Amino acid sequence: MRVRVAIALGFTAVSTLVLPACSTSTSSTQPSPSSSAYSSSPAASQQRETPLTSAELTTRLLDPSDLGSGFTRKPEGPARHDDVAVLGCPALNEMGGDAGTGGSLTFPRRAKATFTYGGSSDSELSEELYSDTVAILSDGTSRIFNAMTGCPKYQILSGDTPIDVSTQKTTVPQLGDEQWSQLLTFSFGGRNSVVKQTAIRKGGLLLVVSGSPALVGRHVANALAKATAAGWH
Repeated sequence: MRVRVAIALGFTAVSTLVLPACSTSTSSTQPSPSSSAYSSSPAASQQRETPLTSAELTTRLLDPSDLGSGFTRKPEGPARHDDVAVLGCPALNEMGGDAGTGGSLTFPRRAKATFTYGGSSDSELSEELYSDTVAILSDGTSRIFNAMTGCPKYQILSGDTPIDVSTQKTTVPQLGDEQWSQLLTFSFGGRNSVVKQTAIRKGGLLLVVSGSPALVGRHVANALAKATAAGWH
């Protein structure tokens, strides 16, 4: 698996929460949950699922009415093509030759939505849905999270801007068949941005929720419930 796949989770957060706003602090105004453990349950479902199309995934995304008052959907901007390099993390470097990416995971069937609370970039929530075979989603996501959390500290070089990254495994909600979660702190120019990322695999569907730690903790279960409500047939 290439580096662009391995670090995409982190760069989704960087590109939406950090890089466009380097002149301001992006510390969350929401209280951050205190947790330090990590767990991943074995894949409980080995049955073959028919992958959902990107159009089908789009209908399963949250919308502002699911989140409550004060939330608005953020328009998707043009794809970023920053010159990005990852330094100080052999586990990521060994996964391929690409320096990095500002996009999402490269599973082909996907859908994404980003929301802001109160119009503030300090309180953003990003939801991504992917669908593929159980084996592909399970193996790919495990490799990504293991590589990123296996490097407690490393550095991203975006153009001429160095960004220090620290990662910490966090407790995960016991939802779906497999779960992953991490807390990432991005430091640049004396300022910090804290992002929580939680991924839940249910059958042939993968949910990734990123953003303000409190918002992720509050809405990940609802996101999974909506994503899986229509079943798999």
